[in-house]
Amino acid sequence: MFVIGIAGGTCSGKSTLSGKLAEYFGERCRVIHMDAYFRRPSITTIAPITGIEYVEHNHPDALYLDRLYEDFHDAIENGSEDILIIEGLFALHLPEIREKLDLKIFVDLASDERLVRRIRRFTANGQTFDEVTSRYIDTVRFRHDEFVEPSRWHADMVVNGIAGQTSVDIIASYVDSKTGR
Repeated sequence: MFVIGIAGGTCSGKSTLSGKLAEYFGERCRVIHMDAYFRRPSITTIAPITGIEYVEHNHPDALYLDRLYEDFHDAIENGSEDILIIEGLFALHLPEIREKLDLKIFVDLASDERLVRRIRRFTANGQTFDEVTSRYIDTVRFRHDEFVEPSRWHADMVVNGIAGQTSVDIIASYVDSKTGR
């Protein structure tokens, strides 16, 4: 099995890229979305500057890591697919995952564009502009600097968060060459 990890900041295009790759590879590919492993109820954090309490989704402790690791290892050992993609904020941060990856991808997108995407996504889901931007400024950007951005240095390749077809074609061609397709 060929295992791909896709990391990057909030709203950088990780899910879009993994979706396009999964579409290309079809039935020979499985995708694990780390967002599916958020704790319920969610943990909270206190913003270091404002002291406001927020739901925390930008720290590894916000995930059911034991379940994630179990599903990840099971997919590698028992999966019927040729290709496994794991995508999420911490795909390159967590050694338990990173050490099993054959290809490590970091999706890069400028912070202002990620913020605009985040505003669009979360206001469409009922949050106000102030709620989205306050949380981003108070906690999300700090967690990005703490966990996500440093993981870039583990990447084999950095791709533009616009997720253009060229990036998909290059990745797919490389994976095909490694899997004998």
